[in-house]
Amino acid sequence: MAGVDVLITPSWFLIAALLAIVLAPIVERSQPGLGPWRYLAGFAFAVLLYLSVLLHEASHAVMAQRFGHPVSSITLHFLGGMTAIEGESRRPREEFWIAVVGPLTSIAVGVVSWLAWQVLPGGLIGLAVGGLAAANLLVGVLNLVPGLPLDGGRVLKAGVWSLSGNMHRGTIAAGWGGRLTAVAVLAWPLLGERLFGTRPQLVDYLLVFVIALFLWTGATAAMQGARMRRELPSLVARDLARRTLAVPGDLPVAEAVRRAQEAGAGGIVTVSGSGTPVGIVNEGALLATPEDRRPWMAVSSIARTIEDGLSLPVDIVGEDLIRAITRVPAHEYLLVEKGGEVYGVLTTADVDRAFSQRHR
Repeated sequence: MAGVDVLITPSWFLIAALLAIVLAPIVERSQPGLGPWRYLAGFAFAVLLYLSVLLHEASHAVMAQRFGHPVSSITLHFLGGMTAIEGESRRPREEFWIAVVGPLTSIAVGVVSWLAWQVLPGGLIGLAVGGLAAANLLVGVLNLVPGLPLDGGRVLKAGVWSLSGNMHRGTIAAGWGGRLTAVAVLAWPLLGERLFGTRPQLVDYLLVFVIALFLWTGATAAMQGARMRRELPSLVARDLARRTLAVPGDLPVAEAVRRAQEAGAGGIVTVSGSGTPVGIVNEGALLATPEDRRPWMAVSSIARTIEDGLSLPVDIVGEDLIRAITRVPAHEYLLVEKGGEVYGVLTTADVDRAFSQRHR
């Protein structure tokens, strides 16, 4: 789908089978005499319902791509779907439209299905279209509830972000909305008994527990992520850089280490004859090299070639820094000035240590 992988989890097949079993008696009343085929009709409705869920998720993906965000996949699972959008929204407006387009799509599908249901004859087709209308209207409205991880939570996040100018404050507010929604879901069976006089069954309690757990854990994860990201701007590559020694690649390891110790350097970079950096000595490989072999080994043998992603601008900070070292995992990165001059070496161990110290 537009370059986006669509994945289906095993849990989808479980819910599709359950829907087929639950809907079989309704199908039988609508179209008597189907026999075992009533289960196939129920399964077909499950497929139709999840196609509308796919349309909901695809609208998120299309809107995200319009704002320049890559979308890696759409996953369908037993509670609906999830769109994997890479990167964070840069402005509240982006967050709002990427979030709200999904529920609006479901509501639109529900309205169109309801209009079609008005003119269609009864039977299986009428039953399927009517059920599709009700399900999509319900999904659209419930997804606008202002709490993460629901789409309405992202709408609330965009609103608070726009008013306060702080994205993380918006996430925290939407996370609390998600937690309150989870508590409300747990109370629903008892509230439903008072309002409608229907005694909840064991399966009702189980269902609301699963949904509430999903909401609570999703909201909590978002809040924790916001608190961590709030500290990320204090991670500055320039401040974490190690002083670096440049040496020719054929220099013996022992001599390279001696020169680095003499210069007080914490990193070693191999350079070509013209002085261009070509490799970064891996600290782990250096420590694993026996002392007696170091005089006979070229330092290039324990250096990683500087590929795309291993050379970073020295002024990179915060989330950009974390995203860069996550995209191309390595132990060491070369930090360069705007003019291309080598500033130093950045190690992931130093980044992890600095991040941990800020969360003690």
